[in-house]
Amino acid sequence: MAQRELAQRELTPSDSVQRELGTTLSVVTVRATPPERFLAGQKIQRVDSTTLLQFRFGSLTDLLQFNTPLAFKNYGPGQLATVSFRGTSANHTAVLWNDIDINQPNLGQTDFSTLPVAGFDRLAVQYGSSASVVGSGAVGGSVLLGSAGEWRSGIGVSLGQQVSSFRNNQTQLGVRYGSSLGKNWQLSGKTFAYRSQYTNDYPYKERRNYFVEQSQTAQRGLVQDVFLRDKRGRQVSVNAWLTDNDLVLTPQDTVSRERTRTQSARLLASYEANALTLRLGWIRDRFDYAKGNFDLPDRTRTDRFLARAEREFPLWRGNIYVQTVLRVGGEWSHYRTVTDGYGGQLITENRQNLYVLLRIQTPRWLVSANIRQAYVTRFNPPLTPSLGIEHKLIQQEKLILTAKASIGRSYRVPTLNERYWLVLGNPNLRPENGLNMEAGLTTTVKLTNNLALTADATVYRNRVDDWSYWNPDLGYRVENLQLVVAQGGELNTTLTYARDGWQTGIRAGYALTRSAQQRAYNVYAQDVVGKQLPYVPIHNGTLNAWIARNKNRLTVQMQTSSRRYITFDESQYFNGTVLANVLLETTLRVGSVPIRVQGQVNNVFDTLLFSVKRNALPGRNFSINLLINFPFIKP
Repeated sequence: MAQRELAQRELTPSDSVQRELGTTLSVVTVRATPPERFLAGQKIQRVDSTTLLQFRFGSLTDLLQFNTPLAFKNYGPGQLATVSFRGTSANHTAVLWNDIDINQPNLGQTDFSTLPVAGFDRLAVQYGSSASVVGSGAVGGSVLLGSAGEWRSGIGVSLGQQVSSFRNNQTQLGVRYGSSLGKNWQLSGKTFAYRSQYTNDYPYKERRNYFVEQSQTAQRGLVQDVFLRDKRGRQVSVNAWLTDNDLVLTPQDTVSRERTRTQSARLLASYEANALTLRLGWIRDRFDYAKGNFDLPDRTRTDRFLARAEREFPLWRGNIYVQTVLRVGGEWSHYRTVTDGYGGQLITENRQNLYVLLRIQTPRWLVSANIRQAYVTRFNPPLTPSLGIEHKLIQQEKLILTAKASIGRSYRVPTLNERYWLVLGNPNLRPENGLNMEAGLTTTVKLTNNLALTADATVYRNRVDDWSYWNPDLGYRVENLQLVVAQGGELNTTLTYARDGWQTGIRAGYALTRSAQQRAYNVYAQDVVGKQLPYVPIHNGTLNAWIARNKNRLTVQMQTSSRRYITFDESQYFNGTVLANVLLETTLRVGSVPIRVQGQVNNVFDTLLFSVKRNALPGRNFSINLLINFPFIKP
């Protein structure tokens, strides 16, 4: 019984969410992923279904920017967007899709602008190192994306259309279906296709004397999920995700224009029983880059083949109030890449991981102790243990106060580009290694029958040694030079009120991030020791306020950040900004068909924002979103 409770949970949408959608949502069964189950003591932020619905026509960048204290480097609408977790870099973030890391191995990172919110069913953000559970790259944090089955018979169709300023638009088509297969098996599936066009036809070429870069982006994608389960709890699933992102900079200039086309194919097959999980996967990432003449692009193609086996063992059966679970697993991955930047030769690599995860839970205590050892061709990554503890200091009907703490080692295997790029790559690089510590308090308070407060506060310190650095003193050849220490704190609070059909609330978040290099590797580096890393704001905050009644909802979203330095010596910087959006939503009915209408004003204050390349981003703009949910047709 304890094992099944840990492996599976039932999530039922709240009545308010059901009313807002204008339709009744069925129960969705979600199998909890190991990163969430075995990381006691660490901050994990789960994004609710209402927020996912609000950002249905956006990318993961849009959602995280207004709901988390993460810092993004954004090159422009439809262009590259990368994240900084707690003062680390983009390749210190693990992005998992159904427990599989989908970071591109040549670059070691993910372009968040290519991840549509509507493409997945679950989203959680895990802060701090989770290398003992996730593996290489989970140094600053992890983003966890997941698919889930909807277990009811019939078929349902949703159709979405967005029309935005600057001749930008998006179209979505989703189909969910399910049925019983005989007496013992059930089928659940989802097919979702989307197409986005960022024409970015700006009515101006500059804003307040700053150049606005012209670009065009076409995005297409297909998500296919199929789940089969029987009455004994066994489940077989197949998940596929195809993406195609075609970006052209300065398209009118046939000499200086640049084209980057990124295509990914991800395929995963899984078998899950109460105690056993088996996975087989294949991922292909392809990059084509050309400047001026698009006929002869530089090409990169990388294939990954992976297999994983995990088994859980209940270690304690004598006391129903104590649940102890041991999870043992291993993973094998094979990499094959061919790129012009490596001289066109085939590069292969094997990676193996062995790990043991332990979880102990009582009514007041939650403890996790994990350890992982990775084996990589021509590398010797360090052993990465971790320990996390949570304790409920107060557990009453109207007040719960929990203390938490964790400590863990982390590592990052250098990217393929860092090792194999002609002339600049360094095959002798060492894996980065770090130590992450954090502690915090979380509380839930029921102030009155209608008023509730949740809050959490976290402090952390993350030390990363042998940080890879493209050294300008050696013509930008990669070396293990930097020692970086990131430390700071985060505070999040949510206050909600509901009465007589009204719902209102406010959610605020703040992050203080001090991230600086601590070692001088030559005489010139003395000037940057102790200085804030570029593009990492010291202060970052978010604010979401909403009021809703019946099928109508008004939301104000705000994001603010302090000065961001763009050089290591802090001599140049972008000023702090305040970005605000306003959303007005309602649900209409045409017969039995609910139609969700959303009007949105982005950058309400027409704030002057800059991309990484110091060109101005667009000002105030508008969008109208339409989502039609056709009733679920039962057989």
